[in-house]
Amino acid sequence: MKKITLFAIALLFSLCFIKPLMAQQKSLFDGKSLKGWHADVPDMDKNANAPNPFIVRNGLLVSLGDPRGHLITDAVYQNYRLEVEYRFAGKPGNCGVLVHASTPRALYGMFPKSLEVQMQHQDAGDFWCIEEDITVPDMEARRGPKANWGVNGNKLRRIKNLTDGSEKPLGEWNTMVIECLNKTVKVWVNGVMVNEGYDCTVDKGQIALQAEGSEVEFKKLLLKPIKKLSK
Repeated sequence: MKKITLFAIALLFSLCFIKPLMAQQKSLFDGKSLKGWHADVPDMDKNANAPNPFIVRNGLLVSLGDPRGHLITDAVYQNYRLEVEYRFAGKPGNCGVLVHASTPRALYGMFPKSLEVQMQHQDAGDFWCIEEDITVPDMEARRGPKANWGVNGNKLRRIKNLTDGSEKPLGEWNTMVIECLNKTVKVWVNGVMVNEGYDCTVDKGQIALQAEGSEVEFKKLLLKPIKKLSK
């Protein structure tokens, strides 16, 4: 009896710790609606008949690509791991996940102030600085001459990822993991660490998905708070 009691106490004790950790994890997409998100699409301001490029189809969140714009979380997030499963539904093209987003339409009257994690076919994991900045090792080799760095206009805003060939063949699902902790951002594509930056100029903000000319399907957008980065 004593052993059973001790076992029951140990089990109850462990469950007390496991449950809150599981409760913190949340899906940003419920599979049925765009609840928790709002679209910012400039063409929709001018044309009442312009379609919303973000829809739910067959249980997937879909960016139709046009008209161009962003789907932005209503909430602000900090210190998290975001797991994204996506694929190009038709022809390969461009899209991205924006982290630490804030001021809408800060660049070119379209892009919110943010740091973009690129999803463009064959360039997944690049950073694009959008009125925010980040530092990586071998910065000049991956960004170009220092004199031309910048976060707007025609400045060098792209920071190339560490490896090519991490994406799966077209039509197959890719997994992108983005970890944001304090002012560090780390990215994996299909289990391969493809980028890591530090001293980001911002450490929290909204999360956004792009409509940037290509149809992209998302089936997972899973967010979990973190206190340390994965290796």
